[in-house]
Amino acid sequence: MATKSKTASYVCTECGWVSLKWVGRCAQCQAWGTVEEVLPAESSGSITRTATLTPHSPAQPITTVSAHASEKAPTGVSEFDRVLGGGLVPGVVVLLAGEPGVGKSTLLLDVAARAAGTAAERGSAPVLYVTGEESASQVRARAERIGALHPHLLLAAESDVARILGHVEANKPSLLIVDSVQTVADPNIEGAAGGVAQVRAVASALVNLAKSHDVPVLIVGHVTKDGSIAGPRVLEHLVDVVCQFEGDKHSRLRLVRAVKNRYGATDEVGCFELVDNGIRGLPDPSGVFLSARNLTVPGTCVTVALEGRRPLPVEVQGLSVPAAGPPRRTTSGVDSSRVAMMLAVLQSRLHIEFEKREIFVSTIAGAKANEPAADVAIALALTSSAVDMPLAPGVVAIGEVALTGELRPVVGLQQRLNEAARLGFRIAVIPSSATGLKAPAGLELRAVRNVQEAVKSILPPLR
Repeated sequence: MATKSKTASYVCTECGWVSLKWVGRCAQCQAWGTVEEVLPAESSGSITRTATLTPHSPAQPITTVSAHASEKAPTGVSEFDRVLGGGLVPGVVVLLAGEPGVGKSTLLLDVAARAAGTAAERGSAPVLYVTGEESASQVRARAERIGALHPHLLLAAESDVARILGHVEANKPSLLIVDSVQTVADPNIEGAAGGVAQVRAVASALVNLAKSHDVPVLIVGHVTKDGSIAGPRVLEHLVDVVCQFEGDKHSRLRLVRAVKNRYGATDEVGCFELVDNGIRGLPDPSGVFLSARNLTVPGTCVTVALEGRRPLPVEVQGLSVPAAGPPRRTTSGVDSSRVAMMLAVLQSRLHIEFEKREIFVSTIAGAKANEPAADVAIALALTSSAVDMPLAPGVVAIGEVALTGELRPVVGLQQRLNEAARLGFRIAVIPSSATGLKAPAGLELRAVRNVQEAVKSILPPLR
């Protein structure tokens, strides 16, 4: 009887795409030279029946299960704890992913030092930091620069997952940090470190370690060119928490958001500021997103954006100047398509000519205002620049603008207004169709129906 030949498959090491034949370029992520051959596992071809085993512990009513094992221990970094939902649960596995140079290693080194200090005070086991990308001396130099040196913090430079497990067995750490999962390899698995099979095997070993020893594990992950987490998607399913570290290299602002969290909410955002001596949390980042509050110049308007459940003030700046040639449309921190729509609405409803003018719209300090709630602020900033008149001081504008010029309410409007009042704003331009709102103390609500009324309520000379 002829045996069926086993054919190999080809897997992309970047995104996990599978092909039956080798190709030079991945059809899914468009990466070159990342498709590798993977041999099929040996199989007898017959269907086997799984044996029945006695459970380790009997099933019990959920009401009798103790919740003590899920109590969270703070890391000492309040903004990181905010994203995690209060701290680290014993046995939790957290994946922190971000672009190179964004500050992942700096943040986790700070977390490691603070956790080591807390563990020393309580008499707990030390913290183990494993680096696979840098030497121990390089990590030590960074720790000295950011003030993260502590005798209770252990450091090891390893890229073999078996040796990492040996370090854990020898030191019994209270927290394990691995930087990064793409640089660690399993000697029993074929392929180079960072490949699909290697990442899956290493992640599985670290997850089993965390669950069997009840030790929290923080893992650094790389991202691809499109910003997604490198490696197979099973990596995100294996871990308990997935955090994205975002930030522009040209800005000091960094945001950490949870895209998956089995122990908390996924709509919390932590704000950090990258400084010369490390990274520090920003419990109140309003000063970073706003320029001089006492300066009133044409072309500026403030809105309040929602990052998860966190309201953040964002200053939108617009500039309109005559074009010497073909007019340019340049944006930074805002949605270019929504800026184009605001220009069309202003030209149609307010008869402001933008056809032969260059338009520049930007935000302050790398903040993002991509949601529709920033529409009216963009429109007011552009109008203020076009007529060369500053808006009234202390104004914040929140609302979506339709193609008809009508203002529409947005999600979390009351929360945004409360934040604006806390920051000292005195006037808020909002849609008149928003109902059930309570004006915060010191904040005047100017409810308008359309963009024409919004402009006239803030720029009195245009009435």
